[in-house]
Amino acid sequence: MAMPEGSRRGLRLLPDSLLGRIVVVMALGVICAQMLGTLLWARQLRESARAEALIAGQHIALNAAGSIRFFRDLPPQYRPLLIEQLRTMGGTRFFVNVNKSEVPLRPVEGNTLVDAVVNVIQSELHKNLGNIQTPSVAFAWPETLQVSDDGRTVQDLPESWVEATLLLHPRPAPVLVVQSEFEPGRWLFLAAPMPDPYFLDNANPLTIDRVLMQLVTLATVLLLSVLLVRGLILPINRIASAANAFGNDIAPEPVPETGTAELRRTARAFNDMQARIQGYLVDRERLFLGISHGLKTPIMRLKLRTELLDDETLRTEFHEDLDDLDVMVKSALQSLKDTDIHENVTPVRLDTLLERLARRPIHPDARVECDLLPVAVLGKPLALERALSNLLDNAVLYGKRVQLRLSRMGSSALIEVRDFGPGIPVASMSSAFEPNVRLSHGQQQNRAGTGLGLGIARNIVQAHHGEIRLHNHVEGGLVVTVILPAIDDVATS
Repeated sequence: MAMPEGSRRGLRLLPDSLLGRIVVVMALGVICAQMLGTLLWARQLRESARAEALIAGQHIALNAAGSIRFFRDLPPQYRPLLIEQLRTMGGTRFFVNVNKSEVPLRPVEGNTLVDAVVNVIQSELHKNLGNIQTPSVAFAWPETLQVSDDGRTVQDLPESWVEATLLLHPRPAPVLVVQSEFEPGRWLFLAAPMPDPYFLDNANPLTIDRVLMQLVTLATVLLLSVLLVRGLILPINRIASAANAFGNDIAPEPVPETGTAELRRTARAFNDMQARIQGYLVDRERLFLGISHGLKTPIMRLKLRTELLDDETLRTEFHEDLDDLDVMVKSALQSLKDTDIHENVTPVRLDTLLERLARRPIHPDARVECDLLPVAVLGKPLALERALSNLLDNAVLYGKRVQLRLSRMGSSALIEVRDFGPGIPVASMSSAFEPNVRLSHGQQQNRAGTGLGLGIARNIVQAHHGEIRLHNHVEGGLVVTVILPAIDDVATS
């Protein structure tokens, strides 16, 4: 079943490596879990802080209502004495002052918890004071808090007056201010912090410290994930490197069977597979050598016996059939050898190699036109020479005149071999690389051919991680295009 378009698009957004994908998935998982947990925890914390603040507001409202009633009932001549005594003694909940008018404040605004507490305190004061005018209630910061109608602020007061009632150090807390006109021209000023002075911080879960803690958790999980995944994919990379080396005909070495049980089992299976394939290759080579060696003697005996035939025509036909059989055996053995050349991979200058091949005496009437740019590849020199000479020989054989071009296209080397022969029918191009397949014009041009040249060339090019393509030129002739991975070192000889 085809994968949905949305799933394919999502996979394209992920990194290409296994390590990158696991790290991204782990990061997204941890971030989502942290966000969900933080949201649930923040909601619970806000609700808890709101409930505690409202209850504390009710209690402080009761105390404020009692203080207002007390000052209202206290004889006027005793009020200054009591205020002075309270300031001297300390230890009271409120900072108290009597003013001639309401003191202007800069209230804390834009905070839903502050507004809720203010509403609860005003409601409780109205409920407890009855017919007295409902006092004004607000929260203000102590740095700019004005405490009297003559403009004095908290900063202007002696520290002994406020140190026991207002929290100024080490970190200021918002101050609740209640002002009530308990008699005409007399305003009672009450100021005090909440029972929990930092109740606003408790209602804000996304503080810098908490965010840093979340980031530390995320970084720790990602670091452990990277270390774990790198340890897991190391054996996989070893298997991939061993498979690549085995595909390039490099002497295979067993993959270390380390890691988890699954990775050890995979490495063991790969080593067994590698050993079996190596055994198959050795057996194949021995089989071909045995067959070719075993057929040479019967073919030679048959040729000798045909000499005893009196019918010259029949003798000639027997000779042709035996020659064809001999060529087929030799070509099969040569095909095996050509595609199984054991060489070390080294940098190869394609322009130098092609120039040398073009100078060979291929055909007396051959004309090879070269347009070669300096391009180098990593490969096996003899194998590449065999593949390119097959292509060049075919082009000269069927077209006489050949155009040979070498250029670089991005990170690839581009080799184009164009002949001026009859070309290949489009329907026959897919089978042109098959062994022992020869087209009609090829049989006419070269009766001794075996039809293995293109197949051998393609096998060698594919072993070098390249590809080979065929197409007919618009002006006639066949164009064979070889694409190989290029390297930047063009100074290699």
